[in-house]
Amino acid sequence: MCVSTDAKLLVTLLVPLVLLVGAPDAAEAESPTLVVCAPGYPGSTAEAQPAMDALAAAVAGAAGPGPDGLEAAYFETEAGGLAALAEPDAGLALLTLPFFLEHRQDLALEPVLLAVPAGRQAAEPWTLVAGAGLVAAPSDLAGWTLVSLAGHSERFVRGPALGGWGELPGDLTVEFSGRVLSALRKAARGEKVAVLLDAEQAAALDDLPFAGDLEVVHRSPPLPVSVLAAVAGRVPAERLAKLTGALQSLDGRPEAAEALAGVRIERFEPVDREALARAEAAFAGVGE
Repeated sequence: MCVSTDAKLLVTLLVPLVLLVGAPDAAEAESPTLVVCAPGYPGSTAEAQPAMDALAAAVAGAAGPGPDGLEAAYFETEAGGLAALAEPDAGLALLTLPFFLEHRQDLALEPVLLAVPAGRQAAEPWTLVAGAGLVAAPSDLAGWTLVSLAGHSERFVRGPALGGWGELPGDLTVEFSGRVLSALRKAARGEKVAVLLDAEQAAALDDLPFAGDLEVVHRSPPLPVSVLAAVAGRVPAERLAKLTGALQSLDGRPEAAEALAGVRIERFEPVDREALARAEAAFAGVGE
């Protein structure tokens, strides 16, 4: 069956970036909860549950005997993720960088690992795209709309993603939306719409039939994709070390390969503290 290039792009743009959250708040809890939250990406709690169960079982198996089992659940909205993280058994959170930066302080998040998406890197740039020849400097976006999956955190857009390019106009409207393909079509038609893409979305740009009507305006420095963080010190240090060690070992365990593939994660690795610190500084500097 022949699939159009545009349709292929649509599939690429809509593939969910799966994130994880997990953990117990109380030391006496038998099984921490792994809560998955990917704001703006498709999929639902029910649809993702088999993959979450498989991942939780793989982590529990790698952790070995003892009260280090794991449960897991996915939430596709920011509100759903926040509600799950408010529960006392939520002790770990694997979050997109925009979500992590937006809620680090109020949730008392402490980064412990990075998740590396399958076939990608732990840190990748965000790419700003607009109609060809329409935008040369941040000031050109005055009165425009910027659409992005990161749009739920305007400070992320104005700071880590685009702060290195320059200060964005105050009247730029930042819109949170997963309808990236629709926004790209508007940009290609010359409308006052810019689109901020993650690395996977940006990699599909050249396949668009109207790619020639679009222009890459700016790319951010590589930024962490997904941050696994401890929440409010709820998981005792010894238990946290055991669970994070198990997560880091998964890519070397053949029996865990299917579970990792199910959540489109290649491996977990130590946090790049310098890269994360730069992102945090850029986020904190917005509005100062």
